[in-house]
Amino acid sequence: MSQIHKTAIVSSKAEIDEGAVIGPYCIIGDDVKIGKGTRLMSHVQIEGITEIGENCTIFPFTTIGFPPQDLKYRGEKTGVKIGNNNIIREYVTIHRASVSGDGWTVIGDNNFIMAYVHIAHDCKIGNSVILANLATLAGHVEVEDFVFIGGLVAVHQFTRIGAHAMIGGFSGVGQDVPPFTMASGPRAKLYGLNTVGLKRRGFNDETINILKKAYKILFRDKLQLKEAIEKVKNELPQIAEIKHLIEFIEANKRGICR
Repeated sequence: MSQIHKTAIVSSKAEIDEGAVIGPYCIIGDDVKIGKGTRLMSHVQIEGITEIGENCTIFPFTTIGFPPQDLKYRGEKTGVKIGNNNIIREYVTIHRASVSGDGWTVIGDNNFIMAYVHIAHDCKIGNSVILANLATLAGHVEVEDFVFIGGLVAVHQFTRIGAHAMIGGFSGVGQDVPPFTMASGPRAKLYGLNTVGLKRRGFNDETINILKKAYKILFRDKLQLKEAIEKVKNELPQIAEIKHLIEFIEANKRGICR
């Protein structure tokens, strides 16, 4: 049986799975689904079409599924999907999607979302991502797996951050950050490969060295981007990480941090 505190207000239409814990003074709306083992500590409010997976822990004063901060939104049926094993700390805000995307704000599994983070409408967050305090993601931001975003970082709408990238604190990110790199600054620019992070996640020396060579060609050799991409394709082993790096860069629409 789920455990629902007597002071919580939970809609009879909400689906609260076995083993979920709804703490004091939480408010749960009609179209909310909460998975097994997920715990809402207290004063959490969840509204709209919101699905939360298993074994998540959500700390006080977090709000999930409220309408987007988008003047185009007129109450359309959009929602939020959150996966399993996420930690969501105090005062986090996660908004439902607006009308210009696929209808969902999505957060994957095993993420650590620290206090006061804002995740706006239509964002897509992967797995094992860390968002430090007061990180702010505007609408339609995409964050791939194993990304670390430092405190007080602002990410412009429609910007993408590639897998295993690291964003330094106090940064403003206005262009796509390629996978495996480090970026920082008020108008963020690249500062090299995220070598320490890659080693911690088990990347071998051979893969890291190939990525270093690709980084030099793409961002240090003063080549036109199209020319640099062709050089990487022709001169370096086409391991999975190189393919992902090139595909990510070629898909950019806002420009690439360099």
